[in-house]
Amino acid sequence: MQIHESAEDYLETILMLQERNGNVRSIDIVNEMNFSKPSISIAMKKLRENGYIEMDNNGYITLLTRGREIAERIYARHRLLQKVLMAIGVDPETAEDEGCKIEHCINEDTYEKLLRYYEAHMK
Repeated sequence: MQIHESAEDYLETILMLQERNGNVRSIDIVNEMNFSKPSISIAMKKLRENGYIEMDNNGYITLLTRGREIAERIYARHRLLQKVLMAIGVDPETAEDEGCKIEHCINEDTYEKLLRYYEAHMK
């Protein structure tokens, strides 16, 4: 299941907003990501067309199974990377920013080894 980094970011943002607020609309994503309304509208259309999200008549966005799987995978990576970076002394804001960047390029094997190391030595 290979998708672009930007789509992963949108799906992760939708998941985080759902956990934080319950319901998510495009304007919430605009405010969270500081992107323009037209950019978010185009992205949401592409995510709908590819079966990652659905949007009801009131504009509320729901992650579909495919979208939720990707969002949860990316968000788990993000949280682990942020924890590891903070554990080695990186300030929380930098760890948040850099964790978000690393989450997209780290391969599955490296991530699994990092997760095992964290659980065994850093928790």
